[in-house]
Amino acid sequence: MREIGEREVEWIAEGAAVLGTGGGGNTYLAGLDLRRLLRQGARVRVVQAEELPDDAFGPVLSGMGAPTVGIERLPVAGRFGALVRATGRALGRDPAFVAIGEVGGANALRPLSGAAESGLPVVDADPMGRAFPELQMDTYMIAGVPPRPLLLNDGKGVEARLEGVPDPWTAERYARALTWAMGGNAGVVVGVVTAAQVRAYGIPGTLSLAQEIGRAMERARAGKRPTLDAVLEAVPGGVRLFEGKVVDVSRRTAAGFARGHVVIDGLGAWRGERLRIEFQNEYLVARREEDGAALVAVPDLLVLIEEESGRALGSEMVRYGLRLHVLALPAPWELKTPAALRVVGPSAFGYDVDVAPLPGDLLGRAAPAAVGAAG
Repeated sequence: MREIGEREVEWIAEGAAVLGTGGGGNTYLAGLDLRRLLRQGARVRVVQAEELPDDAFGPVLSGMGAPTVGIERLPVAGRFGALVRATGRALGRDPAFVAIGEVGGANALRPLSGAAESGLPVVDADPMGRAFPELQMDTYMIAGVPPRPLLLNDGKGVEARLEGVPDPWTAERYARALTWAMGGNAGVVVGVVTAAQVRAYGIPGTLSLAQEIGRAMERARAGKRPTLDAVLEAVPGGVRLFEGKVVDVSRRTAAGFARGHVVIDGLGAWRGERLRIEFQNEYLVARREEDGAALVAVPDLLVLIEEESGRALGSEMVRYGLRLHVLALPAPWELKTPAALRVVGPSAFGYDVDVAPLPGDLLGRAAPAAVGAAG
């Protein structure tokens, strides 16, 4: 078990913005809320799943809604701690830890606020290794862990509890409708997991990875090096995909998602070329504008690094004229199984593209003997 302070929060926020691949919410605002709690005396302890008894359980915490709305609605103090307490009421016994529902974007930090507000440790793992727009895109649920209880909090004192949710797709549909009714932004408990389930189905070490990416980017700035080089050093198998200037952005908020595309006019080695990136909260597919050929597609991670600031940009922050570097990072092994690809691959988003996932693993682990039996 280790404890994190304000400096670690800054690193996690920057690394989670990279892993958010355009979505997951604004890490700056979520980081401010967490630093406020630390300054008030709260503690954030991080634990490995191996340190917990098999039957210890915790709520899977996340935020839900369009990133564009998340900027307009500032973090609400106490929302995620309230969800931890609501989990205890729903199950009749108190949880032992907090589980991260999504390590990308602000959703890496919101569970830490819930852990600080409830006094529980947070487990260093998640079921995505990045951000995804829909809650069924989760290795726990792909492996058959039910999304129960399903709890939502609007941040203004209204809580919703859904009983008998039969499957992850129903959970997504109902939770999305409630989130929209709650103003387009809600805190969510997407079921509970035991420590044994985290070990069996979760992606280990992803919170530590976010922290390491952020720390590497800070060191790069101090040494006057490009932060994109630091990201590629921290994530073996990542590639520099493109460099250019944004010449077109189309973005709309509909049915709880920010949807659209970004077109980038190539510079440097890519002068004379154009790249089109399509997103649904998260960046999903990168195509050559000239012929529409897909170069990289979900579940691999597409990361847009602004040249001037050296920071990863969410899909809600991209605007005309920015100069960007586009990185592609390999998905974790857990997202490359046949069962997982049916839920998080291009076809799950309606794309008919023929592009193989990048080789390697987000966390630099050796290939497992059998990639994927879960599900």
